[in-house]
Amino acid sequence: MERTRVFSGVKPTGHLTLGNYLGAMRRWAEVDQHRSEALFCVVDLHALTVDHDPARVRRLSRQAATLLLAAGLDPELCTLFVQSHVDEHARLSYLLECVATDGEMRRMIQYKEKAAREQRRGGSVRLSLLTYPVLMAADILAYGADEVPVGDDQTQHVELTRDLAVRFNQRYGHTFVVPKATPPKVAARVMNLQDPVSKMGKSDDSGPGIVYLLDEPEVVEKKVMRAVTDSGRDVVYDPQERPGLANLLEILAACQGGNPEALDGVYESYGALKKDTAEAVVELLRPVRARHRALCADPAYVEGVLRRGAEKAREMARPRVDAAYRAIGLLPA
Repeated sequence: MERTRVFSGVKPTGHLTLGNYLGAMRRWAEVDQHRSEALFCVVDLHALTVDHDPARVRRLSRQAATLLLAAGLDPELCTLFVQSHVDEHARLSYLLECVATDGEMRRMIQYKEKAAREQRRGGSVRLSLLTYPVLMAADILAYGADEVPVGDDQTQHVELTRDLAVRFNQRYGHTFVVPKATPPKVAARVMNLQDPVSKMGKSDDSGPGIVYLLDEPEVVEKKVMRAVTDSGRDVVYDPQERPGLANLLEILAACQGGNPEALDGVYESYGALKKDTAEAVVELLRPVRARHRALCADPAYVEGVLRRGAEKAREMARPRVDAAYRAIGLLPA
């Protein structure tokens, strides 16, 4: 029986956060790489969809790969690589652009939000921001992935991937596996500590609300203790009415491997909850930071992992992408 194939990636547009770890990376390390044939990718091509500093993209790409290893990804169990090192992503992306529609792209929530924000500033977004969901679809479909572990903010893109796979298969013959999104059960979307109705995004500028994986323990503690809470004294789990409190309860539950509902009414004060949450986050990240320091002292090891990962990924993707080129009507090289 063939193992389930899983693909997921992380975009090097900022320093990785607690949200990245609880929402994705920990599950990749503890669950996905053990139960499936797993591919994990630093999707650096996606980082080019916005204004960027080339040197920073390279630095963050290397840091992201190192942190993925520090979080527990084992190159003996999974395939870890950088997107731009495997040409099949870009090759397949163009074919899928020939299957996708303009309307589908413009309905993507992230595009609409970012385009509107830029328009208010008097500017415009790059064309690649409009089409990047197609590149994301290519990332997934090139490998015949069955599952895509994502946070709830990315499920729309996986649905687009499914639609493109079905449409291509119907028009040109069965070529692609139709994948499904598999969101984590707890802390799928860790929120900003200073703005608990917004995601804790690595691209944000509001540093006090974001816990970065490489933050020092005292910095983590300060950020959590200063987290925005809600009116009222009782410590209850109510994401709709009390999002700040719910965010802290979800973070604490995720750190402990529990459920936020089970913490409803356990604490008598916000201060006690914040103290326990800060301690839990510090302890959760301690081994990740230690492993990251060790890996930074051995950059040749990380480079070797990425080189071998790209070679393996290329071997997996090329036959399917070549088949897609033939199916859509292109002459073989």
